[in-house]
This record gives sequence, structure tokens and C-alpha cells, in this order.
Amino acid sequence: MYLSKLKLWNFRKFGSKKFDIESPDFNLDFNKNLNVLIGENDSGKTAIIDAIKMVLKTHSYEWIRVTEDDFYNNSDRFRIELEFKDLQPEEAKYFTEWLSWEGEKEEAEPFLKVNYDVSKNEDRILPSDIRAGSDKDGYPLNAEARHYLKTTYLKPLRDAESELIPKRYSRLSQILKGHDIFKDEEDNKLYQEFEKFNEKISNYFKKANNEEFQNEGYQIKKVIDEFIRGFYDKDSKSEFRTSEANLRSVLETLELMISDVDNPGLGTLNRLFMAVELLHLKRDSWPGLKLGLIEELEAHLHPQVQMKVIEKLQNNNDIQLILTTHSPNLASKIKLENLIICTNDNAFPMGSDYTELNEKDYIFLEKFLDVTKSNLFFAKGVILVEGWSEEIIIPTLAKEIGYDLTENEVSVINVGNVGFDHYYKIFLRKDNPDAMNVRVSVVNDVDVTAYTKDNMEKKDEEFYQIKCKEEITKKKNKIKYLGKSSVEKPQTIVKPFISSGWTLEWCFYESDFLNRIFVKSTKQVHPQIFDTEDYEEELAIRLLDSNLRFNKTKIAYQIEESLRNESVLKGINLNEEETYQDDTISYLIEAIKYACGD
Repeated sequence: MYLSKLKLWNFRKFGSKKFDIESPDFNLDFNKNLNVLIGENDSGKTAIIDAIKMVLKTHSYEWIRVTEDDFYNNSDRFRIELEFKDLQPEEAKYFTEWLSWEGEKEEAEPFLKVNYDVSKNEDRILPSDIRAGSDKDGYPLNAEARHYLKTTYLKPLRDAESELIPKRYSRLSQILKGHDIFKDEEDNKLYQEFEKFNEKISNYFKKANNEEFQNEGYQIKKVIDEFIRGFYDKDSKSEFRTSEANLRSVLETLELMISDVDNPGLGTLNRLFMAVELLHLKRDSWPGLKLGLIEELEAHLHPQVQMKVIEKLQNNNDIQLILTTHSPNLASKIKLENLIICTNDNAFPMGSDYTELNEKDYIFLEKFLDVTKSNLFFAKGVILVEGWSEEIIIPTLAKEIGYDLTENEVSVINVGNVGFDHYYKIFLRKDNPDAMNVRVSVVNDVDVTAYTKDNMEKKDEEFYQIKCKEEITKKKNKIKYLGKSSVEKPQTIVKPFISSGWTLEWCFYESDFLNRIFVKSTKQVHPQIFDTEDYEEELAIRLLDSNLRFNKTKIAYQIEESLRNESVLKGINLNEEETYQDDTISYLIEAIKYACGD
């Protein structure tokens, strides 16, 4: 059994003005095993976890109650609906009267639909039951059925040290007490050993049978007993024991640590605590739901440890996990089909049933989607570029024309080649291509040479421009321009921006705005190479032959520094497109504006 679907109506940020039971405000499918919710702050990750937790409750018996803040925009009703599939006979027997069925009669499979529908009036929030059944209202679940739907939950910034030390009602004792091994108290070997130990403790404080030998503890007990008889009566006496003789008190004396680790830090304790909590999900005889909810998995863990933890969790195919994270390290390590991107008041599973990515794309991204590139999962806008030069220059160029990419939450992603489709198809949905509404600018060189390589003659300008336009059209058609647009809210999400000239460097050279700082930068990096009268031909030679010395990355750093220090673009009026549209860097300006939402 696993949680297959979550639907929400007017819960927290997921809501609408009209409550329509046929049209949920939020509808999310989960994988059977690992699900990782990622996205920017306030994108709804915690709301998703809390909705599940509110219906199912937890093994740790946390106090969970409905508050005014759970209702969307002061609405008077919210609803949470969970759907469970793949119920085995030993699981389904606890929910017989609430089960629904799908498929043909002979091959019909049972599933369980649970809902929590809460209303309020002006004075208070009205009590409501957890219900289940095939119709929209369902019938109340009894206590036994709810018991088998409980989930394991680890809160963010968890105090692992406090949870693992011996104390009354410690979390460690609760977890162990819930395990099958400790169900039968009298027959449990740990309890029996503790009883023997208790007897030894008691004997230590008693008078020995052999008068010639007295127990050390008896000297203490003897004095206490003298006072006791005076305080009570002559037959009264004291008795020493370790604790109350029951299994709960025994377990409350236990402390869990990592062997050979003195004074463990928060990261070590956090991993230990997670391992203990997940014990709930590894009970072979447990016939209920095996679902773990972990918020901010990366809490107190450095990047390498994060990788270890997520790799272990990805290989547990017999349990279901729903995690949240803000870590690009984790996002790069997790298989793409296990990710769920939260953005624009919605959540989007990255499995092959949902995206435009094909099987080869998933294989490619599993190898090349590194920590830097995984920043795209947290962005409101993305600029895909083919090399280091664009990645270095574009953020400063954007700032110089009045667009702060950090402030606009736009990521520049260097794909290292022209395989843009592997990346932009992440944002395209099969059922609704523009649903994610994350603007993606694809910046690409036209790659039409302005010089002939054989004799180093410059091509006829008219012929060159025709070839550039043909190639621009071809590249735009190759980069799928998917998505629709509306007057109120443009939603076209993937848009190509092709250079009007040969390469980025050539466009800088021919730019009215950047020619001066480009020439200066190339001469600073390669003073001997460009110490000639025919600068243009020397530049063309370097662009034609990649084996010749021409450090594009170092030149890009020089240009970026000049942009910051000299402010050469302050005069561009972006409200008047004609002021820059004929310049060879206009495609970069348009790519920046588009990704930032203009």
C-alpha cells in the first residue's frame, strides 16, 4: 500500500474563490517509493507535508490541530483527500468497508480514498472526522483503521540529541516500544534481563547471609532504615530498585549513540535519529502504511553526507518516502523521476509520464545534471547558455541594464554544449506544456562563419546575412517553441534567442555598445596576438581554429570586470526597443528581459 495521490481544496496557499468538489485546487501524484519536493521558499512544500500529516497523524503522537491559517484566504471550508493504491490482502482487510474498486470486475483492484473536510463559522472551527469511501462524503474511519494509516514524520531542524537521550517518554523509547519485538512484555528477553539486574541491585543493599561479610550498600540502607522505622513504625524498611518494573521504564533508560564516536555533533546525531525513526517502516510484520515524511533532509548535514543519506534512501524500495529539500546537492543526486518541483502554487512530478523528456534525456541528465545545473529547480526563470563566457558575462550584463538576476530568482545554466533540449524539456508537460510557467531563455550562437577558412577572406555581407537568417530560422525551429500565451498572463515558457552574428565574441566585436571593452579585453589577455593592424582578421583566425590560442573564459572575465567598473550600458533605454534592437547584443538583452518576466 502506498499514497498515490493528494488533492487539496482551499488548504493554505492552494485555493480559489469557488469551492468545487469536482475541481481540486491542487492535485499531485506520488511515486511508490521516493518522492522529493524541491522548489523556492514558500512554494508549498511544507503545506503538502502538513496536509498528509493532518489526515494520517504520526507514530510519534504529535499534537496536530486545525488553525485559522489552514484555511485559504479566509475561506470557510477546506478539504484534504488522499488516495492509496496497491493494497495487499493483509493490508486491505483493515479497510474492507471503506474500499473502492477500479478496473474490470475480474481484474478490479482495490484502492482507499480518505478525506478530511473541515468547515468553520464566525465563532469557531467545527469538529470533523477522518472519513473514507468511494463517494465524496464517505464514512468515518474507526480507530483501528486510522492506526494502520499512521505515518513516520521527522520535523525540520529536529533536536536529535534531545530525542535520543534517556528520559521519561523519550522518543527512542516510544519507537522501540512500538516494535513487534517488544509487544509481549513478560516474554521479552530484555525485560527479563532487567528483572535479574534489579534483583542484583536490591541484593546489593541487603544484609548478606554470611555474617562475616556485609554488602557495601547495606551500610547505607542500614542508616536509612533506622530513620524509616522512626518516621513510620518498627517494621518499616526501605528497598532499592533501578526503576519501575515495566518495559516502558526499561526502554526509557536507554541511550543510543554511534560506537567509537565521542561527543557526536549535530550531523551525526541527525543521521542516527533518522535511522531510528525509519525503524517504523522496516517492521516486516507491520500490515499498515509504510510512509515516511522528512522535512529538510539536509538539516545539519554537509554536502558529502547528504549524498550518502539520499543514496541509501533511494535504494529502499520497500518503503515510501516524501522528503522536502532546499539543497542543490541533493537535487543533483536524486534521480529526476523522483523529483517533484513546487512552483507557482502547484507541484509537478518529473516522471516520464508527465514531462516531454524521453528515456535518453533521463539517462543524460542523471549523468550531467550536477550541483550547479540543479539550481534551475529553484528558479523562477532560467537562461540556458552553451559556454562559460555567457555564464560569466550575462549576470553582470543584466545588472548593468537594470535587471538583477538574483533578485528576480533567475538562474544562468551553462549546459557546456548545444544540447539544450535535455534541459528545457524538464519544464514542458505532456498534458499542458506551459503549466509550470517558468520562463526559459535558450541562448545560442548562430555559428555562421563571417570568414572563409581556406583563404581567410571575409564573406560578402549580403550573402552572410542571408545565411545567418536561414540558420536562425533553423535553430528556432529546432528549439521547440512550446506553450501558449494569454493577454493577461503570458505563459510561453521556452523561447530561443539566437545571435545575429557568428559567435558571442563576434557579436561583442561588432556591437556599438561593447566593441571597445571587447577589444581592450582581448588585448589584455593576448597582447602579442592582437598587436597587429588587422585586428578583425586575427580574431576571425582564432574563432575559425579552436586549436589556436584564444582564452575565451579569461577574456569573458575581463569583459565582466569592465562592465562592472565602466558602466558602458547605462544609457540603453529598454523601454524603447529601437535603441538596441539593431545592435548585435540585442539577443542577450531580450533573453535577460524574458527570463526576468518582461
